[in-house]
Amino acid sequence: MSVSMAWVLLFIAGLFEIGWAIGLKYTNGFTNLVPTLLTISSMIISMYLLGKAASILPIGTAYAVWVGIGAVGAAVLGILLFRESVAPMKIFFLVTLLISIIGLKASAY
Repeated sequence: MSVSMAWVLLFIAGLFEIGWAIGLKYTNGFTNLVPTLLTISSMIISMYLLGKAASILPIGTAYAVWVGIGAVGAAVLGILLFRESVAPMKIFFLVTLLISIIGLKASAY
């Protein structure tokens, strides 16, 4: 696998991480069957793709980018879907996190 493909897999893994993080909200403590199955499936796919990407990319960078994508995505969707707060400092730190993710990608090789 090429380094470029590893980054693509890592990005997709991050999207699935967003999926399972948001999915947790819909499982109602893992009592709703369909959301629970979708959430667990997203967890498995996300971890599998992270593992594939980490076989090529440095683990510290891969993990930090994966977590960062999940954190930013979950926070943004939390605002959009669940009407979570949109405090200026929250936006500032989400943008800072996004810049950090881009920086990690840019400095990986």
